[in-house]
Amino acid sequence: MAKRTPSAQELHRRAVATYVAAGGEESVQRVITAVQGLTKKLDQWYARQLTDLDVSSGEWAVVTSLAKAGEALTPSQLAELTNVAPSSMTHRLDKLAERGLVERAADPENRTRILVSLTEQGWGLFSQAIRDSDVVESDVLQDLGDTERAELARLLEVVIARLDDIDA
Repeated sequence: MAKRTPSAQELHRRAVATYVAAGGEESVQRVITAVQGLTKKLDQWYARQLTDLDVSSGEWAVVTSLAKAGEALTPSQLAELTNVAPSSMTHRLDKLAERGLVERAADPENRTRILVSLTEQGWGLFSQAIRDSDVVESDVLQDLGDTERAELARLLEVVIARLDDIDA
């Protein structure tokens, strides 16, 4: 008889129990393990989505960095934001420019510096990907009402703010 694959909920309970048995505090482990499990599942879905869009995760990091910045950035800024070497950024930008997703232009204030921006096509790819992922993300959160979603978001934002304190 074939072994049944454990549900996500069962895997979560087992992981929490293991961490608690090793000395972890249960409420902390429940939260951290849940966030890790959610991140893992969403990352798997996002990886499939990027494959469907024919964009590598590194290229997607550039597109999202430019979209979130809302302005043109230098290749060095993009390399820093995406945690890659400048030479790797050049390769990524070449591929994205070939596809018409980004454009490079000389900085009008410093002609020796290049600025990179999203093209209309690049913004379109970003926007479509966000709309597509919103469907899955909404499904993940479907059992929470608007008030519960707002409270979960608020609580996670508190935790995220604490990360800055830890890094300082």
